[in-house]
Amino acid sequence: MDNYVITIGRYCGSGGSAVAALLAKRLGIEVYDRNIFKLASDNSGINENVFAMADDDLKNSLLFRVSRSAFDGKPIGPESGNYTADRNLFDYQAKVIKGLADATSCVIIGRCADWVLRDRYNTLRVFITATRDSCVDRESKRKLITESEARKQVEATDRRRGDYYRFYTNQVWSDPRQYDLCLNTDVYTHEQCVDLIIDALNIKLGLDVEKQNIN
Repeated sequence: MDNYVITIGRYCGSGGSAVAALLAKRLGIEVYDRNIFKLASDNSGINENVFAMADDDLKNSLLFRVSRSAFDGKPIGPESGNYTADRNLFDYQAKVIKGLADATSCVIIGRCADWVLRDRYNTLRVFITATRDSCVDRESKRKLITESEARKQVEATDRRRGDYYRFYTNQVWSDPRQYDLCLNTDVYTHEQCVDLIIDALNIKLGLDVEKQNIN
């Protein structure tokens, strides 16, 4: 069977990361999120912390919030003065994501992976959603913080994720047209989401992946 990739976009508090972890476990494959920084570091020779710091700094910059320029997908070499510029760091992450799609079956959370792999036949793009109140309630309980604090964190996180996506893709992060499948965790349990994702994977790619129950 050819390898496949499932990308997971998600609202903060929707349970998307938990769904991704359960999905990877059920399929017996790896899940990638911020650990892509390590792979990009290995590929480029740039310290892993530079990727993480640039990611956090970009989210707080005015340029990040107003930019509309999509990346060109061509990393530049260390001889350039822009070697560690934000866009070049992202280009290395995109290169890693494409390499994973070529080499192995995996689940990738965020990182604009759905857009980076938009032309790949072996990719299923999924978005996990829920009502804002549900997301706030889950985050409040998960982090043991007040509902007011959780609401601020959820709204800020979703705003940053949307800005990050727009900065590098010129597209709207939460637009359902960006995805093959959108699932609401107010309606479906995590386990049901996994079952539905596997069904969609089999239908879209013509596979016969079994739904294994792993305790």
